[in-house]
Amino acid sequence: METYRILLELSIIVVTAKFFGTTVKKLGAPEVAGEIIAGLLIGPTCFDLVKADQFVTYMAEIGVILLMFSAGIETNLNKLLKTGGKAVLIAGAGVVVPFVFGAAAALAFWGFDGIGTEKFLRALFIGAVLTATSVSITAAVLQELGKITTDAGTAIMSAAIIDDVMGILVLTAVLGMSTGNGGYAIIILKIASFPVAAAIIGYITYRAFKWYDSRHPHSRRISIYGIGIAFMYAYLAERVFGIADITGAYVAGVILSSISDADYIEQKVETNSYMLFAPVFFASIGLKTTVRGMDWSLLGFSLAFVAAGLFGKILGCGLTSRLLGFTRRESLQIGFGMMTRGEVALIVAQKGLDAGMIDPKYFTSVILLIIISSVIVPVLLKKLFEEKPHGGTGIKKARPV
Repeated sequence: METYRILLELSIIVVTAKFFGTTVKKLGAPEVAGEIIAGLLIGPTCFDLVKADQFVTYMAEIGVILLMFSAGIETNLNKLLKTGGKAVLIAGAGVVVPFVFGAAAALAFWGFDGIGTEKFLRALFIGAVLTATSVSITAAVLQELGKITTDAGTAIMSAAIIDDVMGILVLTAVLGMSTGNGGYAIIILKIASFPVAAAIIGYITYRAFKWYDSRHPHSRRISIYGIGIAFMYAYLAERVFGIADITGAYVAGVILSSISDADYIEQKVETNSYMLFAPVFFASIGLKTTVRGMDWSLLGFSLAFVAAGLFGKILGCGLTSRLLGFTRRESLQIGFGMMTRGEVALIVAQKGLDAGMIDPKYFTSVILLIIISSVIVPVLLKKLFEEKPHGGTGIKKARPV
């Protein structure tokens, strides 16, 4: 009986997500915004038709991995390397400013009773929750608009990956301060070794795929092997190096972006992602959202938390981009593109809950930030990338409706 219930819920998710995605796209908004709204409607916030159970969670995880793998394949490797230094600075500002804003907002509500106190460390943790960017939604919008290979798109993708790593380092430092545990040096060492391991293993993977591709061009098997590599890199990033699995999937895509059949692989992967897994992922964001049990005190804190998270990224990443030579429009694109939060923020919040650093009720604040940023960022990015000084949209491609 449980199997049939899963099939029913999956049917509701896919049909509703695609219907609302198509509807908002006709109204001029990105498709992913409609899919998130669909999740809100069928989830506990409105009609409570579908539960965000373990099955939906697994499907959503596959969806975001495929999405990031596809984004990696579409990335221009030369531009990625060219913007590497700038991306580090943008990511650094995108970590520091939201961290300070978040900690300050928490202290404003809880009061300041001295450095090193429990309240002060809890405020630092609130800041740590705001550091990481969830690039998956931004990547989907950039793909939909055909802008992922632009200078701004490349900067967003590379900076978001870097600030995920920085965010984990900040989390590690804050947890270390709260527990006095020196074992976190091992975690930092593992994270720092990820780029080296990715370069070595990535080169071997690239040579193997290039050899196979030269002998079996446009083979369906190369797409299957590519997906297998994406899942393997996602696993290794999460379990071995302590990096978000989506980072591993993106790196796998970047590695395969230079082989001859990169476009062929991306086409096959996107077909699977677009039809089933991606709608489940975006709808799952809404399914996990509920505002029940929120009082005025929590509402006030949540609004301050959301404002700190959104404006922290805009100011930190946007202003830094402008100082680094990006145009005003590109700086806004980067600032708004870095605003989204998602699974990494939830993971960080869960770590704090496990360590006893935050009350479970503050998960509502994190969810609120995720849902607000997930809905408004696609709309804002679409306007920023479409509007040109001399007219014209500049859209290269769009996924089929």
